[in-house]
Amino acid sequence: MKRFAPFFALLILGGAHATSPALAAADEQLHAWPEVQRLGSGQTVYFNAWGGDPAINRYIDWAAAKLLEDFGLRLVHVKVTDIAESVSRIMAERAAGRDANGSVDLLWINGENYAALKRAGLLWGPWTAALPNARLIDWQGNPTTRIDATLPTEGYELPWGTSAFTLFHDRSHVQSPPAVPAALLQWMEAHPGRFTYPQPPSFLGTAFLKQMLLLLAADSGRLQRPAADDFDQVTAVLWEWLDRAHAVMWRRGRLFPRSGPAQRELLGLGEIHWMMSYNPAEASRAIRQGDLPDTIAGLHFNGGALGNSHFVAIPYNAGAKEGAMLVANFLISPEAQAGKADEERWGDPTVLEVDALSEADRARFESLQRGAATPGPPAEILPEPHPSWSTALERAWLERYLR
Repeated sequence: MKRFAPFFALLILGGAHATSPALAAADEQLHAWPEVQRLGSGQTVYFNAWGGDPAINRYIDWAAAKLLEDFGLRLVHVKVTDIAESVSRIMAERAAGRDANGSVDLLWINGENYAALKRAGLLWGPWTAALPNARLIDWQGNPTTRIDATLPTEGYELPWGTSAFTLFHDRSHVQSPPAVPAALLQWMEAHPGRFTYPQPPSFLGTAFLKQMLLLLAADSGRLQRPAADDFDQVTAVLWEWLDRAHAVMWRRGRLFPRSGPAQRELLGLGEIHWMMSYNPAEASRAIRQGDLPDTIAGLHFNGGALGNSHFVAIPYNAGAKEGAMLVANFLISPEAQAGKADEERWGDPTVLEVDALSEADRARFESLQRGAATPGPPAEILPEPHPSWSTALERAWLERYLR
C-alpha cells in the first residue's frame, strides 16, 4: 500500500473547519484532490458494510464496477451482519499494535458504533470537507448530516443516505391503521399473533425500542443526554407497553425475527400483518420485486419518525485512505445518489441539496417515481437519542426478555 502523502498530514493538523463540515475546505486541500485521485487510483478498498439485503448488495456491486472503470480501483464489499463486528476488529488491531494497513478501509457506520470509535481515537480525520462532492450535501437543511445521535461528526464521517422509521401494514387486514402507540397496542390485542419486531440488538430492533420510547416518554428531550441513574424511571413506560405487547405478539413475544429482511419475509408469507424499516421506500421496492403483495402501505407515527443519516468513515489505520476518499466522493455524487434513491434499486433518500444541483443532475431525481407503498414525509423527524441509550436499552431488553 502507498504511504501517507503530505496532504493527509495537512488535513489532520489543519482542522480549521473541523466543527463545521459545511464550510468549504481550504484552498490547498482542494488543490490536493488530484493527488488523492492519483494515489487512490488502483488501490483496493475494503468496505465493511451490512450485507443483509440483496438490493443493497447489488447497489454496492454497481458502485464497485463504476469505480473500477473510472479509477482502476477495486472496491471489496466485506459483508457483515452487524457493523459492531468491524468496530471490534479495529479495536483488536489497535490492541495488537497494527497501526497501519488495517483490514478495514471504509465502513458504513452511525450511532453508538461511531461514538465508540470516536471516543477511542480510532477514526481518521477530519477529511470529509476535502471531497469535491461534499459541497452538494444539504448540510444546513438536514441537521442529521452534521449530528450523529447527538454527537457532532466534525468531518470524521460522511453522510451518504437518510432514514425515517416507517411502519408498513397489509391493507387487506388492517383497514384503519393505528398511528399512535396506544392504538397500535389495542390493534395488537384485537389481532393476536400478527405483529412483531426484529430482535435487539439488531439495528432495526433497537430502532423500534428508541422510536417507541421517544413517543412514550414523559420527556423525550431527556434522551438527548446520556443515560444515567434515572434510566429505569425514564424507560418504565416502554417496558409496560412491551410487556402487554409481547403477550399478544407473534409467537407470544418468545421468538423474534433476527433482522428486517426476516420480518419482511414473514409479512410476505402472511404470518404477520406489519413490518418496519428505516427506509420509507422498502415496501414499494419489495412489491416491484414480487416479495410483497401490492396491498402493503406505509405510515409514520403521528408523533414523528425517528430519523438519522447514515455515514461512512475511515479507520485510523486504513491502508487505502486515498482510495477510501475516492469511494466516498463517488457515493455522494449525483449519479450515485440518484441511483441509490431509485426505488427499483434501493430507494434510500438522498443527502444532497437537490434544488441546488445543476439542471441535468436535478433531472436525475425528478424522474424518480414514488411507489404506492411509500408514505409522504413524516410530520416531524425525531432526532436519535444519545448513543448511550441504545446500549442501555439493548442490555435491559436482553435481561428482561431473553433471560
